[in-house]
Amino acid sequence: MNSYTKQQLALRNGQDKPEIWIAYKGMIYDVSNSRLWKNGKHYEHWAGQDLTEELTDAPHTEKVFEKFDIVGHLKE
Repeated sequence: MNSYTKQQLALRNGQDKPEIWIAYKGMIYDVSNSRLWKNGKHYEHWAGQDLTEELTDAPHTEKVFEKFDIVGHLKE
């Protein structure tokens, strides 16, 4: 499985590159096909970031990530 830096993840924000990726607990998910992530934004959250800390404010659990493909690991 590929590994990506935070800088590489940041480019997958739906604007700099067409991919829309987010990280959660060290895994990077492709949310490009989600209607809720149009243009790289989901409510007050932006793609291309590690959203691990922000999940506590979400109205859903981490199970939401099960429907998205994992594209790699986030390098520390």
